[in-house]
Amino acid sequence: MLTPPRTVVRRDGGLYALERALQRRGFRHVAGADEAGRGACAGPLVAAAAVLPEGRRGEIDGLADSKLLTAASRERIHDEVVARALAYAVVVIPAAEVDARGLHVCNLAAMRRALASLATRPEYVLTDGFGVDGLDVPGLAVWKGDRVAACVAAASVLAKVTRDRIMVGLDERYPGYGFAEHKGYITPEHTAALRELGPCREHRFSYANVATVSGRDGRPPRSRRPAGGGPGETLFGSPGEPLFGGSGAMLFGGPDEPMERSGAVGGTVGVAWGEQPRPPAPVGEDVVMEGGER
Repeated sequence: MLTPPRTVVRRDGGLYALERALQRRGFRHVAGADEAGRGACAGPLVAAAAVLPEGRRGEIDGLADSKLLTAASRERIHDEVVARALAYAVVVIPAAEVDARGLHVCNLAAMRRALASLATRPEYVLTDGFGVDGLDVPGLAVWKGDRVAACVAAASVLAKVTRDRIMVGLDERYPGYGFAEHKGYITPEHTAALRELGPCREHRFSYANVATVSGRDGRPPRSRRPAGGGPGETLFGSPGEPLFGGSGAMLFGGPDEPMERSGAVGGTVGVAWGEQPRPPAPVGEDVVMEGGER
């Protein structure tokens, strides 16, 4: 039996080259997955997945890695992805869950849940930087995938915009930290606020800078530790105030302002819970694929 020739996709081939090559090999629905908020010491971790249409219908003007876009461009592209995608999913993991189960475990769980929630079943999966196991379709971890593959870039925009809107809402609930400006990442202004005010319920107490000012050695306050349960359990951003929930929950960009709702143009939102991590497996400068193998 002859082995199919390998396909080499060069990094200078453009943002859509990798997906087009996979589609030519018979993988029509290629999903991309990415996250936002790994490096933040406050706020949730957000993962997203997206499947873009084949051909020109899937081309979005200005699509790029969310970190390279202005806030206005991200908002515009976010809305285009929601309108054009065959399917998309956004999964939110609260800070308390990151503390309880670990960042990488939560990251993998969120990406896996987002991919599993897609209304259009992917035939191939591209992820940014490290692989996600437990999927029943082939996949490839692509180094800087949000700058190489359009579907990963689309997922990065969905995750980033969703998380930014959440952080703007948290800024009104917890004034003084500047969440609307730095989005929970470590900046001199955020560090100064932490020292002055101490951490709030939305800080990640497992992070060294938060643990230092809290004096809890990485342990969150008892009122913030998860009591158990699984997807669908309502979590709280402040006492008695729902902020996150399971699939079908409404998220908020600001007080009483709906941000994403389950079922919107093929999209879903929800909360993922921890699973066992897998070591990262990034690829090199040029992506090499075995043609036709599943």
